Amino acid sequence: MPWQQLFSPQARLPVAGLEEWYASLLERVGNPTPLQLALLGGRLAATPGLAFLAGYQGALRALWPAAPWTLGALCVTENRSTRPADMNTRINALTLDGRKDFVTAAEAADWLLVAAREDATGVSVQLALGVVRSGAPGVQIETLPALPLMPDISHGRLHLQGAQCERLPGDGWDDYVKPFRTLEDTHVLAALTAWLIGVGQESVWTQALQLRLLGLLAGCVEVARQCPNSASGHLLLAGLFAQFDSLRAELDSAFAAGDAHWAQLWQRDKGLLAIAGSARGKRLQKAQAVLGITL
Repeated sequence: MPWQQLFSPQARLPVAGLEEWYASLLERVGNPTPLQLALLGGRLAATPGLAFLAGYQGALRALWPAAPWTLGALCVTENRSTRPADMNTRINALTLDGRKDFVTAAEAADWLLVAAREDATGVSVQLALGVVRSGAPGVQIETLPALPLMPDISHGRLHLQGAQCERLPGDGWDDYVKPFRTLEDTHVLAALTAWLIGVGQESVWTQALQLRLLGLLAGCVEVARQCPNSASGHLLLAGLFAQFDSLRAELDSAFAAGDAHWAQLWQRDKGLLAIAGSARGKRLQKAQAVLGITL
């Protein structure tokens, strides 16, 4: 890991359009691993939302190592559900039809991973993952209004009509959608922690708080080495989120005592890690059952 680069004083990248910001990040960090992209992107981000974007892109590259270096997105949600049985988007040979209702950074994404059903009527649900390019025939992005949380990270709706795609090998659910939940949690936690470390250095937070954040970051590095579908990995990740939760009151106090700009950003976006809390709780329960332990 580029620890020295992470610890040394860094000039944050200027806030710009998402494509421009991400291109500037790649110019600064070179050819990083997925976790390095998350860590260094978070450290160089001016907002928690941009840190999230760096972590999200790192997770996508951990999921699909052959991904282009441009911005991408994973498209799963339909009608507020990610359950395969609730999906209507279909893949037929190499053609996609359907709609995805929540796509992160949709208007800036160059490529889109689309989860789609390929099962025949009357058989169990099977998912495939297809790749389409934004702007290609049959691929349309509908930009949606900004959300209160991370308003600087756009989102949109994807419409597909006879869109030609590349089908990725393997099972769409077991090999892609399911592990991505863990990869995203790990890389976004790492990116946000790196952002907090940068703010803490500039704001001269207590040494104890800064060291605890560094310890959390070291834990992210270890969890990133685990198989994202493993029970032990889910248990370790739950430990990291518990560690982060234990710092919330201290972080709130540190922000309240410092620069109003950072405090405002933190109050606005600090809930981003709580978004998938229910799913993490279920994974923890399953991990305990598999490992035969009770916490």
